[in-house]
Amino acid sequence: MRALIIAGGMLALAGCAGLPDPDPNQAWIDLQANGHNALQATQVDEREWGDTRYFEVEPGSHELTVRLQFPVQPTNIGPVPAPLWRNCELNLTYAGFDAGQRYFLEAGSVGFRPWAKLYDEQRKLVGQAQPAGCQSA
Repeated sequence: MRALIIAGGMLALAGCAGLPDPDPNQAWIDLQANGHNALQATQVDEREWGDTRYFEVEPGSHELTVRLQFPVQPTNIGPVPAPLWRNCELNLTYAGFDAGQRYFLEAGSVGFRPWAKLYDEQRKLVGQAQPAGCQSA
């Protein structure tokens, strides 16, 4: 599983060069995962989003759903030799998306608990996601 996550991360990095130009009439949301985590865009307003690398939405209020895959280290589990991989969905609702603005959705984990935070261009925290369910990967 670890090799799959690493390979996916490498493909995501390679794909960054192919991101479309942001539409100045929309808000752009970059995704950033910490450590060995994998973060993917999945839905906007409960509709499937076609590209897992970013979000682009009209101004206003939207609910974003992301998938975060992350390892839980053996020190948080017990006497096991390898990390336990978790696959979690998180929902973030934000009412203030502005046209032409760039936002940053950062995600990570503490033990078994995933987190995601939304920042504006000035790196001001503007929203926090809520976990919507996790599974062992």
